[in-house]
Formats: sequence, structure tokens, C-alpha cells
Amino acid sequence: MKGLIILNFKNYLEVSGPKTLELAQICQGVSKKYDIEIILAPPIPTIYYLNHSVDLPMISQHVDNENPGSTTGYIIPELVKTYGAVGSLINHSEHRVDHKTIEQLINRLRSLNMISIVCASNVSEVGIFAKFYPDMIAIEPPELIGTGKAVSKEKPSVISDSVLEAKRYSKSKILCGAGIVDKSDIIEAVQLGSQGILIASGVIKSESWEKKLSELAEGF
Repeated sequence: MKGLIILNFKNYLEVSGPKTLELAQICQGVSKKYDIEIILAPPIPTIYYLNHSVDLPMISQHVDNENPGSTTGYIIPELVKTYGAVGSLINHSEHRVDHKTIEQLINRLRSLNMISIVCASNVSEVGIFAKFYPDMIAIEPPELIGTGKAVSKEKPSVISDSVLEAKRYSKSKILCGAGIVDKSDIIEAVQLGSQGILIASGVIKSESWEKKLSELAEGF
């Protein structure tokens, strides 16, 4: 496929109830039309339902490094896998965890043949996390998340430096996140070495999900 979009639904009310399925179906249509890989990170309670409704890979927005069994309220990789998740985000800026836990979760997901997408806030963290060999690292300067100011334009060196830093230690793919809103943001991110994007509000808050996703897909 020509590119990768990971769409984080977060807990936005715009995708509550049946809207979750509506957005997932739109993503499926755009993926097929533009030959773009789209991975969904929907609200965790909807993973099983969406997995039986659309033909797109799904990941969990978060997992905890807790044991199966008597761990009420925690989200464990083994269970989300049974719901149909193929992997998980780790260390999103809105749900940070310590470095030891990140390494343990990457290893745990790998043992389950699940992919790991670790979020990093700066180039230094990219280097640290690359040593743990995650499948992907999403560089997201927290000050740009949800601002509509794309890192590819505001801080382009963060992407190019992250690509170089990751290559020093592993083959982890670098994704670009934070502030992406239009096709030009993706074009610049790809030119800087990004192999995909992690996006949320840029799609969820848009006036037309289909038009926005189509525009972003054209950026690849």
C-alpha cells in the first residue's frame, strides 16, 4: 500500500454510539479507494464489534502491564487480542507510562504476535525507545497535539532527526503525529522520512470525515 494512517478515535463524543461504526466504514472505503493502509484505534469497548463489521486492522488505545485474572479496571494485551486487536498504542501523551513499563509492554505484545506503536515526545525519547525494538515509533511533540500546527511544518527537523535516531538502533518505522490537518502536512512529513501518520482530532473534528480522510490519503 502507498501509505499508513493510524486513526485514534480517543474518547471524542463525535464518535459515540453508532458513529463509531459510521467512521470505521468510511475509513474502509477510503482505504480501498486510495490503496492506503488505515489502522483504527477506536474506543476499547468497540473493538470486538468493529472487528466483525469492517475489514480493517484495529489496535488498542492503551494496554496495562498487569496480569490476567484479578486485575479489575486494567486493560491487558491478552484480552484485547481476543477482541480482534492486532496491537496497541503505548505511552500516548495523554496516557504516559515509565520507560521500564514501555519495554515490558513491547516485549509482551511481541510474544503475542501483536504490533507495538510507541509514542515519543522528542528525538531523545525516540532513541531510548528504539532500543526496545518496537514496530513503530510515533513522534508527537505534546505542545502541538490538537493545535492544527503540524510538526512537519513547525518543527521539521524533529521528524528527520527521529528517523536518523531510530535507524541507529532498530528498524522501527517512524510515524508523524501532532497537529496534522491537511494533505500538505503529510507530503512534507513523507519527504522528511515519515512512513505514516498518527492522527485524531484532524479527522474526528472535521466537517466531513470522508472528505478529510480522502484528502489525507492523497498526501501519500
